[in-house]
Amino acid sequence: MRQMVLLVGPTAVGKTDAACALQDLLGGDRAPLISADSAMVYRGMDIGSAKPTPSELARHPHALIDIRDPEQTYTAADFVKDADACASQALDAGQIPILVGGTMLYVKRFLEGIAVLPEADAQLRALLKQQFDEQGGAQLHAELAAIDPAAAANIHPNNPQRLLRAIEIIRLTGRSLSEQWQELNSPRAVERLTATISVFAILPDDRRALHDRIEKRFEAMLAAGFERELVELVKRPGVGPDLPAMRAVGYRQGLAYLAGELNAAEFRAKALTATRRLAKRQLTWLRGWPEISTMSWGDPAWLALQMQKSLEA
Repeated sequence: MRQMVLLVGPTAVGKTDAACALQDLLGGDRAPLISADSAMVYRGMDIGSAKPTPSELARHPHALIDIRDPEQTYTAADFVKDADACASQALDAGQIPILVGGTMLYVKRFLEGIAVLPEADAQLRALLKQQFDEQGGAQLHAELAAIDPAAAANIHPNNPQRLLRAIEIIRLTGRSLSEQWQELNSPRAVERLTATISVFAILPDDRRALHDRIEKRFEAMLAAGFERELVELVKRPGVGPDLPAMRAVGYRQGLAYLAGELNAAEFRAKALTATRRLAKRQLTWLRGWPEISTMSWGDPAWLALQMQKSLEA
């Protein structure tokens, strides 16, 4: 039987440790790990993304980590294509791939399929970018809301990547983005991969305890040199706050700190607030997800054992 595991949970809950422990239980190389994290795909974004260390990756390699430079765009469609390729290769070899991560858009699109949308139009995108830079996002967002209120409700006027892409698709096709999403051309993952997918979620018993873990992890990031990492990133040509990579939690606030817009205390406070809000969104999404096996957080080895038992049942 072709079998795959998906392990999800809010940020800082311990997904990576549990996935590595499960890989060990399932036979190491017989259970390759695939990352579903939108920040870990970028080279040089190591500390702030909580990326496994080089020594950890040597013991437990993850596919789809360090596959792009921060200046490059990586979309949910790119992820689905890459994750499908990694999972298919593993399944064809008789292995049990483990997809682990907390980027819920990636996970949702992987499971449900992704619409085949038109390729980016460089000339149109440049015009839209110029309009956004000169007038801000309000006017373009109003245009989107008039044509596609459902999409507009989920896209912030100050999110240029998503806003400009939505307007671009509408102008290229003459149809709303929501309408096109409802006509998914790609089948669900279980059909694409002809495999069963066991979905596990690690959830905290106490949200305050999760907030404490988030705070301790951020302090560890600072001690490990997160500020130096930010300094090196902004030295790269083209790296700035408008890049999709730099809108990741922690990095956005870090760039504002380096630009003198925040002091050190404000940087810390805003980064922690943004991370807690991310965790809240992830928990809300997970708790509304049907057909998911939830586990209270705990020792990674114990969590891995519970998942192994479920897979063998």
